[in-house]
Order: sequence, then structure tokens, then C-alpha cells
Amino acid sequence: MPDKHPDSSPSQGHDAHAAHHGPSREELLAHDAPPGLKRAGVIAVGVLVIAAVLGIGWRLYSRHETRDWTKDQLTPTVSVIKLEPAKTGGALTLPAQLQAFTNAPIYAQVSGYVQKWFVDIGTPVKKGQLLAQIDPRTYEAALAQAKGTLARDSAALANARTDLARYQTLATQNAISNQQLITQQATVTADAGVVETDKGLVDQASINLAYTRIIAPFDGVVTSRSIDVGNLVTTGTANATPLFTVSDRQHLRVYVNVPQNLSGAIHDGMAITFTVPDYPGQTFNATLAASAGAVVQSTNTMLVQFSADNTDGKLKPGSYASVQLPLPAGVNGTHLPATTLIFRDTGMQVAVVGQDNKIVLKPVTIVRDMGASVEIAEGSLGPDDRIVDNPADSLQAGDTVQIAKAGAEQDAPADGK
Repeated sequence: MPDKHPDSSPSQGHDAHAAHHGPSREELLAHDAPPGLKRAGVIAVGVLVIAAVLGIGWRLYSRHETRDWTKDQLTPTVSVIKLEPAKTGGALTLPAQLQAFTNAPIYAQVSGYVQKWFVDIGTPVKKGQLLAQIDPRTYEAALAQAKGTLARDSAALANARTDLARYQTLATQNAISNQQLITQQATVTADAGVVETDKGLVDQASINLAYTRIIAPFDGVVTSRSIDVGNLVTTGTANATPLFTVSDRQHLRVYVNVPQNLSGAIHDGMAITFTVPDYPGQTFNATLAASAGAVVQSTNTMLVQFSADNTDGKLKPGSYASVQLPLPAGVNGTHLPATTLIFRDTGMQVAVVGQDNKIVLKPVTIVRDMGASVEIAEGSLGPDDRIVDNPADSLQAGDTVQIAKAGAEQDAPADGK
């Protein structure tokens, strides 16, 4: 058997095998780290720590800011306005009615058939001008009869007076008895009474005959006609229609119902302006003519009459008008925006911020509602009162508030955590 090689051993064989297959496990574990790796690790850990600190700090800041905002929200912020004294009272617009200064509906005073009419609506007429003629023949006959009766009875009276004169002469001669003289005197007195009655009948017949002529009572314009030829007109009927209406349009009356609380502003010589729908943008003038001086209970208004010149005839009687009634400063109360009002069960109120920034609710009385604003009675609020505009429904008396600065807005935090 051949001898083994003196230098050969198992370890040597293993080393040769290891050399053939690469570095060993121990060599791998003993490998050194690349340069700069530790420094990169330290930087990374530092960045993570800084990020964590910043995140925690931001959360703490956000919580602090949210807490402050929430605390501010516990005290409501309100906007306030102050009253400014009015230098002038302005004007109050009221509805009005135009009427002719003199207006006459003309009715028939005798019955009969219309024989003819002479004027129509819109015709200018003069005082005494004939408007229509009722058939006069019946009344002419009545007048002739009355005159005949008067003539007959007048003749009888003349004979009785002649006989009385003769009886008086005979009585002085004791030719007749005293009783005959007295009887004749009574006859004369009776006949005189009959004659006076006949004269009254003649006058009545003359008047009735004159009434068959329908005439204008004054200068004016015919504004209505309700008859035609052949119509029978009668007197003494209920709800009779006037035959004509004549109006004097040279001057017009402007009737206005002024509210009771403003009736004190009406005074002698007062001048107003008014407009009518017929002439948009054009104003007319009128002056105070009369005042009723009493309040109508059903409407709580006082009727006031103004006089307007209408020589040019532009204005029409019966027209609707809008009157601008000038008012002195303070007579029409205090103006407030409607957004300041609070509607509660206890009545209309306004929220006022007191000196200690606490809410005080003051009752107010509305005099006139103009939509966007209202007029309240004088004395409800003072010029120094800070009035809350657009008050919240939850606002109560005694609540502490803070007043918003002009032009400043209060925003909630972006992060609500």
C-alpha cells in the first residue's frame, strides 16, 4: 500500500475546498461597514425626531387656537347702529281724491216727457243756459186755469167791496141794520182770502211751468247726461238719476284723510304738492282750504280739504291723486331699519347694547311701516343707544356681547381639532 503524503491532513483538504468555493462565514461576519453609513443613519433619526416634535407642536398650537376661538364664540358678536337726528321731517305720501269745487247733479222738479235736450257731456255752459225742455203744455194749461180763477175771484172781491161801501153809507142813515153791515164786511174778507189763494196758485203754476226748462245753475261743464227725447221724467221717486251733472272745474277740491298721529302737522296756509296718474312726473300745487277738525272713529283719520287751481282744465274731477304732505322734523317719529326689530310674545322690541356690553331689550311702538324701514314713536330710543342690527333669535336680555369692528370679519380656525 502506498504511503500517505506526509503533509496531507483533513484540515488541509477543507482549506483547499474553501479556497476553491470563496470566503468563509467568519470572513463575512468580520466584514467592515461602508464609510458614511452610520452618519446617514444618525441624520435620518434626527429628521424623524424633528418631524415628530413639529407635529406635536402644531397640534398643541391648533388646540390652543381652537380653544381661544371657541371661547370667543361663547360671547356673541353683534353689529350696532346709532340713530341720527333728522334735520327735516320729509314728506308723507297719502292718497287723495279730486272733486270739482262746485258740482251740481240736476234733477227734474216736475214730471213730464222730455221734449228736447240741447247739451251733451263735455259741453261748457253758462249760468241760466237751457239744457233740456220738458213738454210744457200741461203746465201752461194749469197756469191759464189758475189765472182765470184769480180773475173771477178778483171780480167777486171787487163787487163785495163796492157793496160794502154802499152798506156803510146806508148804515150812517140807519137804512140797514148793523148785522147786514157786519155780514158784508165778512164777505169782503172771505173774498179777499180767496183771491190771495188764487194768486198763490198762479205763482205755483208759473214756477212749475218754469221748471219744465232745465237750466244750468252756474258756469261749468256738463259731466253727465241721462235723458233722451221722449223719456218720461218723474219727481219724488227713490234713487232718481240726475238728468244732468254740471261741474265747475276752474277750481278743484283735494280731499285727504290724514292719520290722527299726524293731524297736528296741519296748519293754516299749508301748501302741498300732488301728482295724478294722467301726467307722470308732473306735480301740481294746492293750499289748505278747510279741515274737519275731528277724527273719524272708523278710520282714525281726519278729513282735510285743499284747493287747487285748474284754470287750464288739465285735472279731472273724481281723479285719484297722491299727495306729498310736508312734515316738520320729529313729527313723524324715529326711523329704524326693519332688520333691527325683534318679534316676541311680549311685543315689538329692539336690542340695545348697554355700557357693560350687556343686552337690554326695549319695547317700541311702530307708527308707520314702510317696508325696509319703520317709524317708531318718539321717546322709545335715545341718540346714544347702540342698537343691534340683525339680532339673533336666541338673544336675550342680560346676554354679554362683543361689538364687531367696522369692516372686520371673524373666521373660524381651519383645523377644528
